[in-house]
Parts: sequence; C-alpha cells; structure tokens
Amino acid sequence: MFLGTHTPRLDDKGRLFLPAKFRDRLADGLVMTKGQEHCLYVFPADGFAALAEDLQKGPTSSKAVRDYVRVFLSGAFDEVPDKQGRVTIPATLRDYANLSRDCTVIGTGNRVEVWDTPAWDAYLVRSEQAFSEQSEEVIPGLF
Repeated sequence: MFLGTHTPRLDDKGRLFLPAKFRDRLADGLVMTKGQEHCLYVFPADGFAALAEDLQKGPTSSKAVRDYVRVFLSGAFDEVPDKQGRVTIPATLRDYANLSRDCTVIGTGNRVEVWDTPAWDAYLVRSEQAFSEQSEEVIPGLF
C-alpha cells in the first residue's frame, strides 16, 4: 500500500527519484498516466494491467466511457526505475501536470500521485476544510 507525502525534485532531464518506501513495489515496472486534477497517477505494472482490464469491461456504447478510457490509456507510459530509483517522466505528462522542479509525491493506497508542489498546496487549501467538516458518509458503511 502506498502512503504518505514526499517532496522529491525533478532533475533537468525530467527524472524523479521515487520515494524509498515506494521503490520495492515499483521496481519491476510501473505505468504512469494522466490523473484527475492535473496530477499524474503511477501504478505498479501489474496493478495497472488489472485496472486497464476492468476499464475495458465498460460499455463502449457510452461516450463517457470511451472518452475516459481513451484519455487514460493513450496518456499511459510504462517505465522501469533505474538502479538509483529514478524514473523519467515523459514531456507530455510533465506538461499535463505542469510539473516544475518541486514535486509532491503522495501515496493513495493502490497508486502514487505526482503533483506540482504549488498545485498540491492549492488543492489542500481547497479540500482540507471540507474533509474536516464532512458529516455524512463519503463511502457508505465505512465510518
């Protein structure tokens, strides 16, 4: 499970050091793609394969399903971290997420998200108050 918040830097070649606690799970390969709110989603290769298989089960008669699958899968890149735990983030994904030198990498359970640090900070400002005030169940039966 991926947990926590980390603040690595993107180097001049577009490479990012994966947080040490995530490296073992991602060492055999990963897939990164566009996520919501203009961050990047990073999945272990096997986890992404299962997710992509589930996405393919969606009804192709639904325009929303077709649109989502197209954007999600066409923006995906597979990578294998180097021996130092670095991955290269393709330019198209760096542009999509507006990644600058300072990045924030968070664990969200089954995936890792990569955010431009100012975008992450702004997201937290918008979201933390609503999180603390949530009085109804977000996920029914969980709390």
